[in-house]
Amino acid sequence: MTEWLGFVTGAICVWLTVRTNVWTFPVGIANNGFFLVVFGTAGLYADAGLQVVFLALGAHGWWQWLRRDTAGGRLEVRRGGPRAIGVAIAAVVPATALLTWLLTAVHDTAPFWDALTTALSLAAQWLLNTKRIETWYLWMAADLIYIPLYVAKGLYPTAAVYVLFLGLCGYGLRTWRRTPGHPGGVAVAVA
Repeated sequence: MTEWLGFVTGAICVWLTVRTNVWTFPVGIANNGFFLVVFGTAGLYADAGLQVVFLALGAHGWWQWLRRDTAGGRLEVRRGGPRAIGVAIAAVVPATALLTWLLTAVHDTAPFWDALTTALSLAAQWLLNTKRIETWYLWMAADLIYIPLYVAKGLYPTAAVYVLFLGLCGYGLRTWRRTPGHPGGVAVAVA
């Protein structure tokens, strides 16, 4: 049941993210609670620990998306600059190495893949919290690894929701690229 609740809240969360709706964060926080239980039970300790980190990042992202900038405007969807993207990608390599070492020590069932997806997800969440379009590329990379990992672990509903996430990431990328302020973008309603 917990895995199915994770499926439903996860799908709603990503859909709300695509729509740039701030309710993505409270729904995402509920999703993190469900998947914390699912991944802990499956022995995917980095994925379980990631849910705890996502709880904190979700609260931070919620605040980021609600606050006003100094000009009184809300945070808008935008491209990440070379520095932001470089930092996000560069952080993945040492984070993966460190987490692989830690996860091997605690007998994680898939230490490297669990570490890599965790590092990619953290970098993607950081970009999401600041509404950077490139968040979608990192989420897609993580999903392409998550899907076969969860199938191998027998977590079929979770693998299925990650297939859905992958499709929603493509849709999210297209939608966010069409937002005002993006080069070549067209005006679309953004909640």
